[in-house]
Amino acid sequence: MKIHEYQAKEIFAQNGIPIPKGKVAFSVEEAVQISREIGPPPYIIKAQIHAGGRGKGGGVKKAQDITEVGRISKEILGMTLITHQTGPEGRKVRKVLVEEGLDIEKEFYVGIIIDRGRNCPVIMVSRAGGMDIEEVAEKTPHLIKREWIDPAIGFQPFQARNLVYSLPLSSPLIKSGLTLLNQLYKLVEDYDCSLLEINPLVATRDGRLIALDAKITFDDNALFRHKELPDLLDPGEQDPLELEADRNNLNYIRLTGNIGVMVNGAGLAMATMDLIKLYGGEPANFLDVGGGANAEMIAKGFEIILSDERVEAILVNIFGGILRCDVLAEGLIEAAQKVKIKVPLIIRLEGTNVDEGRMMLHQSGLDFLVAQTMGEAAQKISQLVMK
Repeated sequence: MKIHEYQAKEIFAQNGIPIPKGKVAFSVEEAVQISREIGPPPYIIKAQIHAGGRGKGGGVKKAQDITEVGRISKEILGMTLITHQTGPEGRKVRKVLVEEGLDIEKEFYVGIIIDRGRNCPVIMVSRAGGMDIEEVAEKTPHLIKREWIDPAIGFQPFQARNLVYSLPLSSPLIKSGLTLLNQLYKLVEDYDCSLLEINPLVATRDGRLIALDAKITFDDNALFRHKELPDLLDPGEQDPLELEADRNNLNYIRLTGNIGVMVNGAGLAMATMDLIKLYGGEPANFLDVGGGANAEMIAKGFEIILSDERVEAILVNIFGGILRCDVLAEGLIEAAQKVKIKVPLIIRLEGTNVDEGRMMLHQSGLDFLVAQTMGEAAQKISQLVMK
């Protein structure tokens, strides 16, 4: 689960991590009032969307006085901000973060993620703060220092020293840097974060370390331990279809293709999408209805797929195990009665009660094609949309 920068900074502040003075504003008037509360200029106006690269897209600007705060806030609020992470459609800006401008001496990068290969957290720091860390990793990997943390023993003092000493910090800031890294790692543990990033972490000319930016992603599977965190979710930053799927306990991710996909099981879904691409097609979504889905959930999944205007054909690939094929067939028929299916439909059923499921579909009056294997299904659906 992603949250906004201003929300991440509020969590930082609650956990003793220094941040600039500032508040979120939902209107021009609020932005102006916040700048008055902050004190003397300059001020920084930052668009709040769930994407990086906001500065390059025109979503982060400096204001030299309160009048300019109003003008810049008016420009940013309501704009469609396009960055390398939003895609060409961009994101609408509904709120801005108004902060004090700092006198910056140096910029650094700090990040904590889960290394899936080593099954443990890794802390990364770099003196190349403010740059895209992916570019730094590709072109100047020697500028990134990493420490892998054994969860059984935690973040060790020698690891913190290795990281801090790799940065060109002045002597007075070394202690602050060690404290900061320990606070960040504790935050990751306490909140079950899958990602925490500060880019940049800045050293100011008056001798402070400040988190100028903040990014936190929480592990969805651990949200049951943090009842307060779902309140931070911004529905406006979610795809409407993904939000609707989440409300109905469906695993749905919208993609950029034109072939709708309904599968039971994440592994089968990935294999199905790979086969579609192998035959020249492009999946429009990932939809795993799960092993325990009932007819109502199947019908809802079908409705969500058909709500995507880009979908030109649908492939249903079900292996009946926990989810029996006759239950899947019942769901498809129920969905077809609710939504007019105007696109080609290919169904591949195999497994428990497959004969009953196929019989139900044949007697339903649905217009569909049958495939015996995954490869045949993927080939047929790809050929249909490429005609």
